[in-house]
Amino acid sequence: MPAGSPGPAAQSARRPPPLLPLLLLCVLGAPRAGSGAHTAVISPQDPTLLIGSSLQATCSVHGDPPGATAEGLYWTLNGRRLAPELSRVLNASTLALALANLNGSRQQSGDNLVCHARDGSILAGSCLYVGLPPEKPFNISCWSKNMKDLTCRWTPGAHGETFLHTNYSLKYKLRSGGQKGPSCDNTCEEYHTVGPHSCHIPKDLALFTPYEIWVEATNRLGSARSDVLTLDILDVVTTDPPPDVHVSRVGGLEDQLSVRWVSPPALKDFLFQAKYQIRYRVEDSVDWKVVDDVSNQTSCRLAGLKPGTVYFVQVRCNPFGIYGSKKAGIWSEWSHPTAASTPRSERPGLGGGACEPRGGEPSSGPVRRELKQFLGWLKKHAYCSNLSFRLYDQWRAWMQKSHKTRNQVGRRDPSRTATCAGLACVTMCSCVPAVSF
Repeated sequence: MPAGSPGPAAQSARRPPPLLPLLLLCVLGAPRAGSGAHTAVISPQDPTLLIGSSLQATCSVHGDPPGATAEGLYWTLNGRRLAPELSRVLNASTLALALANLNGSRQQSGDNLVCHARDGSILAGSCLYVGLPPEKPFNISCWSKNMKDLTCRWTPGAHGETFLHTNYSLKYKLRSGGQKGPSCDNTCEEYHTVGPHSCHIPKDLALFTPYEIWVEATNRLGSARSDVLTLDILDVVTTDPPPDVHVSRVGGLEDQLSVRWVSPPALKDFLFQAKYQIRYRVEDSVDWKVVDDVSNQTSCRLAGLKPGTVYFVQVRCNPFGIYGSKKAGIWSEWSHPTAASTPRSERPGLGGGACEPRGGEPSSGPVRRELKQFLGWLKKHAYCSNLSFRLYDQWRAWMQKSHKTRNQVGRRDPSRTATCAGLACVTMCSCVPAVSF
């Protein structure tokens, strides 16, 4: 909103002078008395006021320029001519202006208040700054991706907008406790690295020693300082998302997908443990389901999925235990979505989803029930001795195919299913290598 907007009465039917020269006044400097052809001065010069304040200004003509008596002068604000009733002649060479209930400046570099001669020429100009003092910055968060740097961001205040140029400085120092003398304040220099209110410290940081970090905000109307954040670099380590995420089918199993990924390469240079999370959603949904029980593995099976459905999958990493740190790290961003579909099926009622870690025990209710059926099948066919996850997968695929076959043939040949069951056992046991289950 314009600074000092006087309402509809301030506008005149006369066409205002060209706007471009006026907009440059607060950037290049307002004309001053005695500078060549400019023979007037505005007072006060470049004032700074709070929103809602009033302004009393004067334009005084020096010398005797043609057509530049007080009666022939007029004012413009940001290129718009102000109403004559807002001005009054004090004497032959001075025109006064009164503005009340000023609004915030339209531009942070200051609004342009200009005094004109009768012919429209510019006699003098002033930059008018109307706004608010900065509020206390808050919500500071910091992270490090290689234990040598630190990136921080913050929120600029409850309202944020001050209508004035506000400078934010990130300050940091080693915590003074236990040191011989006070630590010097340091100022971050690389701003706007991950957004408008952020800063990056690229190097020269100490490990195993807490830092104090805060943000200072200043503008023409005052300053504010955030609360101090105390942290140890080792406690705020994060990574890039896990690369090379692959999602694929598990043979013919219609309710499972296999997810594999690679550990973030940046963390291979120092000691750490990592834990991962997976989230997934169906193609036509925006709701993600999160799988927490992935541990530090780099592969996982999603079980209990809907057959014939496209799923989008993402993975993220959290490093912890770095050089003995007792705090968990910071979760990375999610990896780019990777899509895969489950095979189609005629079996109703599947869905839900859980993670079945590769090489571990299944963790979902439906999988446990099928495992119980599988073990019962093994007990019935005791001559099948080579147990493995591959045998379990083949048994489930055979069960699904058997179900489809029953749906197709109906009641025509009940003995055919029993024959297939015996053949399936012999076939699977003879093809599967001996792998510990």
